[in-house]
Amino acid sequence: MNMIEIRNVTKRYGPATVVDRVSMDVEKGTITVIVGTSGSGKSTLMRMINRLVQITEGEIFVGGQNIMAVPATDLRRRIGYAIQGHGLFPHRSVAQNIATVPQLLGWDQPRINRRVEELLGLFELDPATFAGKYPHQLSGGQQQRVGVARALAAEPEVLLMDEPFGALDPVIRGKAQDDLLAIQRQFGTTIILVTHDMDEAFHLGHQIAVMSEGRVLQCSSPEKILTEPADPFVQQLTGTSDRALKLMSLLPLKGSMEPPRSGLGHSLAQSLNLRDALAEMIWQGVEEAAVRDDGGAEVGSISVNHLLQLGRRS
Repeated sequence: MNMIEIRNVTKRYGPATVVDRVSMDVEKGTITVIVGTSGSGKSTLMRMINRLVQITEGEIFVGGQNIMAVPATDLRRRIGYAIQGHGLFPHRSVAQNIATVPQLLGWDQPRINRRVEELLGLFELDPATFAGKYPHQLSGGQQQRVGVARALAAEPEVLLMDEPFGALDPVIRGKAQDDLLAIQRQFGTTIILVTHDMDEAFHLGHQIAVMSEGRVLQCSSPEKILTEPADPFVQQLTGTSDRALKLMSLLPLKGSMEPPRSGLGHSLAQSLNLRDALAEMIWQGVEEAAVRDDGGAEVGSISVNHLLQLGRRS
């Protein structure tokens, strides 16, 4: 089922066309990443979904409803929005920031308090410590988590994220991305995220839309973007030198393992991807390893040679 349908959407500013006849579907409960260089139209396209930017031509449907049939303020209260820099209100506490939209929607105070506490707990921010703090008292990573928590506070079905991790250093950025994946799985939120970082797109996206000069050149799964680039620009954007490793990071060990073999001293979790499995085996200095399921039962085996063959095929 599609949560968002974008139909032949165009945005012009005078004679300049910023978004040019874009059509795209976003399935309910998935993450779609829009990627492209600066000025490609990716942020403009996303902001048309919550009507922060008005559509020149075309239609957008959210949950089957044309967004132009809904008052803009009502639409924005139903759609979470998180931006780079977090946009937190500096003179409101963490709890007050997170409560912003629930208060606008008229939630009673006990319900708001429960939701604030739940979200702070999910983002590993102890409510007793953080609820009363102000944004300037938080680190960049903590501010980012509060910004996403605020966007999720009113339980939106759709969350729009515009370069949400762009200001974070690489280590914190990786943790923030993993936080987002865990939260998305828990709530089943439909997310559209804009980034210029192709690695971030591969890490987060169920589908990736590559934009250039206002057009969507390709909108496909990460695997197809890598193996069947629809345009030279798409191929250039994904890079060529580490394409095999990128593809291996998208493929689960569970689908590539060999039959179980007795006597193997090292084991790997079947939840690993092929790239992480290879890295672990090289780090441990083993040629072959058992593969175990979540319960610890041995379900297969894998060898370095087999992983390298799979990588070469990629």
